[in-house]
Parts: sequence; C-alpha cells; structure tokens
Amino acid sequence: MSHLMNTYARLPVAFSHGEGCWLTDTGGKRYLDALAGIAVSTLGHNHPALVAAIAAQAARVLHTSNLYRVPQQEELADKLAALAGMDEVFFCNSGCEANEAAIKLARFFGHRQGIDSPAIIVMEKAFHGRTMATLSATGNRKTQAGFEPLVSGFVRVPYNDLGAIEAVAEHNHNVVAVMLEIVQGEGGIHIADPGFQRGVRQICDEKGWLMICDEVQCGMGRTGTWFGFQHAGIRPDVATLAKGLGSGVPIGACITAGKAAGLFKPGNHGSTFGGNPLAAVAALTTIAVIEQDKLIAGAEAVGRSVREGLAQALDGVNGIVDIRGQGLMIGIELDRPCGELVARALDAGLLINVTADKVVRLLPPLIFSADEGRELVSRLAQLIRDFLAA
Repeated sequence: MSHLMNTYARLPVAFSHGEGCWLTDTGGKRYLDALAGIAVSTLGHNHPALVAAIAAQAARVLHTSNLYRVPQQEELADKLAALAGMDEVFFCNSGCEANEAAIKLARFFGHRQGIDSPAIIVMEKAFHGRTMATLSATGNRKTQAGFEPLVSGFVRVPYNDLGAIEAVAEHNHNVVAVMLEIVQGEGGIHIADPGFQRGVRQICDEKGWLMICDEVQCGMGRTGTWFGFQHAGIRPDVATLAKGLGSGVPIGACITAGKAAGLFKPGNHGSTFGGNPLAAVAALTTIAVIEQDKLIAGAEAVGRSVREGLAQALDGVNGIVDIRGQGLMIGIELDRPCGELVARALDAGLLINVTADKVVRLLPPLIFSADEGRELVSRLAQLIRDFLAA
C-alpha cells in the first residue's frame, strides 16, 4: 500500500530515464514525449548543458535564502526583464505562487489608490492555480468544488469579450486589474485574440488598472515568441512565469513594469526557496540554450507543421471539432469526451494529455524536431481515427 496522498489518478507507468524528446520506462519501453511534463521540460530530457550546469552549481551551493544576495538570481532577473521589456522580477517556486504574487500585488496597488475592496476581472475557463486565491480566480467549478468559501474579489467575464469587461467597468468601481492567460492551457488551448489583448491594454490604461498576463504555461518561447503577449505587440503591467522557466527545476517568476513596478517593499512578500542558486542557474541555462539553438523559431515552425499535418491526416474525419494552437501549444478538440485516448497513446508509446474533457493537448519540448513532429502526427492521427470510429 502506498502512503502517497491520493491526489492524482496516475497512469500505470514509471520512467527510469530520458534522452531528448524520448522517455524510457522501468521496463525498457520508449515513449515519444509530446507533453514535456505539462509544458515544463523545455529542453527535453538529459540535456547536456542543463545537466552540467545543475551539477556544477550543486557542487558549489544549493541554497542560501533571500536574506542574502544571490548573484545568479540577479543575473536571471536582468535577463527576464530584458526579454519581456519590463522592470522588476520576484522569484518563487511555481505558477500558482507567481499568480498569487500578482494577485497580492494588484490588491496592494488598489489599497494604495484608496480602494478598500479591490476587485480583479478574470476569465471564464481560466486556470491560475490551486492555492485559495488562485483557485478562486480560476474559472472551473470542478476544481473549486468542496473548497468554499472561496476568496472574494474576483469578477468573471467571458474570454475574448471586450464588451463584457467594459460593462463591468461601468458598474464596478472597485476593479483594479484584469487577469488573463494569453493561451488558456487547462481550459482547452484557447488563444486570446490579439485585438482583444490590445483592447484590454487600452481599457487598463484608460481606467488606471493593472493588466496581468498569466504566461505560466505559454511563456518561455512555447508560442513562438518569448512571451505570448508579444504576438499582440503589447506590454502588460504584470506577467507570470513558471513551468518551462527551469526545464524541470521548480522556479516561478512575477515580472512587473510601469505602475506595477516598485510597489512591493521588504516585508510585503517573500519566498524562502524562490530564485535560489540552483533554480536560477537552471533558468539561465534554459534561456541560453533557447537562444543559442534558436528554439523559439523552431517551436513556431514545428508547431505549425504538426497542426497542418494533423489537419491533413484528420481531414473529413467525423468527430473533429477544431485543431488549434500557437507554436508548440496545440489542442485537438473532439465532439465527445476523450480521456481514454491518454491510456491508448501510452500503449502506443506516446505521451499526451486530455484537458477540458474533449481536447487532446500537446505540449512537446521546445527541442522537438521536424522528424519527431511527423512521428507525433502519424501516431496520434491513427489513435484519434480509431477512437472516433469505435
């Protein structure tokens, strides 16, 4: 009997090692990894540069705490600020912690404006995390059920609906921010229209609100730009990162600019582990490899090829609702629940995921090659065809 708390419906497999975009289980079977640990393993598995950097840092010092300067963290903050065109960075350990920091920052900003009960506009089908505040901001009743009372101060509107945001603005004078995922990953791979993003930016400017972009799943080059918001040519006041930032080493970041910068002072927020030397080195190495190997351009090209390949292979197949995505963030929506495809894919040596009940979600490592893209299309298209024909 396992003493693990039963919080996951785990698949009957355990992996012993990996190489590139392939994982090998404890029985010796190999699997093409089209999930990357849920958008985490940016550089795939056993990347030599990452392994060497982590080992070298582990031999020096793992952790000292944020009571002291951490040079690697300072270097990483400078790099992220430059890539995002933003000003300040707070480091933590996960996406929900990064979003928690963003929510606290928005409330802190509101109180400084004299608003006693600051409110944040959030989106339907959003997923921001599982802490109490991020769970409350999330737009999924299934994940919220049983954890009431939820944290107040969130106003929910439909995704990609500027009119709904404007309507809230007319009647709710406690709003201080709008929070959205540029690509809703857990919600089914829905992309914020560039016009919608620019419209939110304009409303936030006019109202004096903060624009918060959750880039936890779509950031770090996955969509074909460093940050998803860069496709629309905007800059938010707050952006959050995690998942792919450390290529498997836990690290999150809350990045600020403009009127959101300079708000937090010593004592307002903190993290014991956040941005420690090991995590910072993993992130710096991840960024360096992405730049050196031109992985962002590769993500855009291979992602487009996979979407086009799936569209061709599944053309005319009854049950396909949509094939959508941006870069290496891809969703295939079916007309029926398809969770059983995950186990079928596992049997076929392929790692995928199903989200929002009916959407096959693909989040391959950024090192995914064109050949591996073709292999993914070949295996997955046949699985989907067989499933829909049953």
